[in-house]
Amino acid sequence: MDPVSVGLLAALAGGAGGEVGQQAWAGLSALVRRRPFHRDSGGQTPTVSSGEAELVHLAADPDDQSRAQALSTALAVRAAVDGDFRTQLAVWLEQAKLVRTGDGAVTNTISGGAQSGPVLQGRDFSQLAFTTLLEKPLSSEEREVVAEHAELTIERSLARLFLRLGPPP
Repeated sequence: MDPVSVGLLAALAGGAGGEVGQQAWAGLSALVRRRPFHRDSGGQTPTVSSGEAELVHLAADPDDQSRAQALSTALAVRAAVDGDFRTQLAVWLEQAKLVRTGDGAVTNTISGGAQSGPVLQGRDFSQLAFTTLLEKPLSSEEREVVAEHAELTIERSLARLFLRLGPPP
């Protein structure tokens, strides 16, 4: 499992992402505080941090990158020794990646005349595929079909995204 980004942790602790960000932070807090914490260690409590102290310290000072790094490390170590926690942390992380934290700014510019196909502008697209089918130029009817299919695919992707995020705050 990839470690939880220091930037994401600091942003969530600082209140980034509005209501969705607050829910993500609350979800991580609940996950870290859950018990028991001894799944993969033969019934003995491991001598590693649960992450709770690091979580509290980061919440107290979200701008301190060393506190965010300490929490990221504690989460990674706990995930390494607790399989159930690792699974739940991975689920939380996938959901938290949808939170707008302000990192990775996007600038969209279209120039150079007319565009002959769909133009996508945005950030963090996933599960989209772009293929080239051109052995010969497409007729205008074929271009319309391809454009309609692309638009439907984009609309479905956006609809899934909005369903995941829920209603606006």
